Order: sequence, then structure tokens, then C-alpha cells
Amino acid sequence: MELHGKHVGVAAVLGASVMWAVEPVAARLSYGSADAMHTVAIRAVVVAGVALLYVAATHRAALRVARRDVPPLVYIAVVGTLFADALYLLALQRTAVVNAVLIGHLQPVFIVALSIPLLKKDRLAWYDGLGIVLMMLSAWLVSTRTPSRIASLAFGTWGDALVLVATVAWATTAVAMRRYLTGMDAGAITFYRFALASLVLLGYLGWHDMLWVANGWQVVVGVVVAAGTILYYEGLKRLKAAQVSALELAAPFFAAMLAWMVLDEAVTGMQMAGLVFLCLGVLLLARRERLPQEPL
Repeated sequence: MELHGKHVGVAAVLGASVMWAVEPVAARLSYGSADAMHTVAIRAVVVAGVALLYVAATHRAALRVARRDVPPLVYIAVVGTLFADALYLLALQRTAVVNAVLIGHLQPVFIVALSIPLLKKDRLAWYDGLGIVLMMLSAWLVSTRTPSRIASLAFGTWGDALVLVATVAWATTAVAMRRYLTGMDAGAITFYRFALASLVLLGYLGWHDMLWVANGWQVVVGVVVAAGTILYYEGLKRLKAAQVSALELAAPFFAAMLAWMVLDEAVTGMQMAGLVFLCLGVLLLARRERLPQEPL
């Protein structure tokens, strides 16, 4: 049976979610001989290089950029890679990781809010909305793991506020891509986003005399992020921005499974319940649209 374009988009975003689950593990391993900002800078350079090779091998002509595409590309590079990523790393030093993950799961809410005035073509059906709610619930259950961890969460710190700002910033870049760059090759978007950011980050490394690769894990992080970003943009070309953001919430589940297989961490009952909601949410978001469609 031939796959529907929406199904391809769902599969692409779920693939990106697997990459987002692998990324923090590889990044944590890279911190053994490098700090976070050094890893982020090397990651950006590697992502740009991998994306360039991908485009050269698949669609070399895609590297030509129309003048109208330059402003959104610069916006995504500055806001998504330089501003939001750096802010998130700073926030992780000031708040609990669980808090940061849960606040990051609010991204679909901001994307829906931005889509109403900016993405008229992305109006959601009732099953889209229900799928988004189930995916958010799944991510919440998988991330918190146990009732005691829910009770221990404390919000209201400056770190929480910084994560919230980063989350809103990431949401705006998803909407910008969906509105202005859906006709552009996913590999080309990935290349220009990280190449532009790399110019600034290489300047940072040069200023601090750190123009070297500290360990192989930094390269692994870059390759993983390159694959995830290309898959993410392939999904955005085929799905509504809110659907893509919701499907990304599968990442905590994949991270939990990775921790179970690699680190022998136990899987809790709440996480298994999260798996159920994850499957239901994916089924709803993968549902083929039929006209007339009831808007949310």
C-alpha cells in the first residue's frame, strides 16, 4: 500500500524524535572533556557539514536560495540555534532537568496560538487537537516517571522563565518555516540554519582559542542533530506545525527506552501509561483528513 504524505510526515517526525532522544546521551558523554558551549559550537559545524553532504548527494540545486527565503533562514538560525539553544543551556544550570523538559512540552500550545493568526491553512480538526493533548499527557507521564516526582516539582525560578522563553522562540521558528519555507529542501534549510549559526560560534571558539574537536562524541552529536533536523523539516513540509510539535513529544519515551536498554533504568507504570497515550496520539495525528473538516 502506498504511503500517504501525512503518514510519511508522521514517520519523519517520529524518526526525528528518536534523534532528539539520542542527542542528550551523546552530549552528556562529550562533556567529559569539553564544556557545553564548545560542544554546541562543534555540533553546529558538524550539522552544517553533514547537511551540505546530504544536499550535494540528493538535490544539489537546492542550495540556490531565493532572495525572499533569506530573511526567514536568518531568523531561524539566529532565534532557533543561537538564541534559544544557548538560553536553554543556560537555563539548565538554574533549574531542574524535569522542569525544563515539562516546560518544553508546552511548545505545541504556543504553536497553536501562533498558527491561528499566521497559518490559516493549518487549522486543526478535532482529532488533531485530541492527539496533541494525548501526546502532551504522554510526555508528561514519561518525563515525571513517578507520583513522588510530580509532588516534588517546584516552578517559578529564573531558570524556568528562561526555558519558557526558549520554548516560545523555538515555536516561532517552526511557524516561520511552515509559513515561508515549505517549498525549500529540508537539507538546505538545515545547512543554512546551522552554517549561519556556525559563523558566530566559530568566532566564539576562536576568541577563546578552542578551535579543535575535543572528542568523538561531539561529532556524534552533530551527526545525530543533522539527521533529526532534516527529518523534522521533512515532517514540517507535510504536516501542520502543531502536529509536528506534538509528535516531537515522543522523544521522552524514546529517551526512557534508551535509558532502559543502555543504562538499565527501570520503566515505571506511569511511563507505560504514557506509551498508551503516545500510541493513541500518533494514531489520531496520522489520521487522513477528509472534507468537510471540522475546525478546532
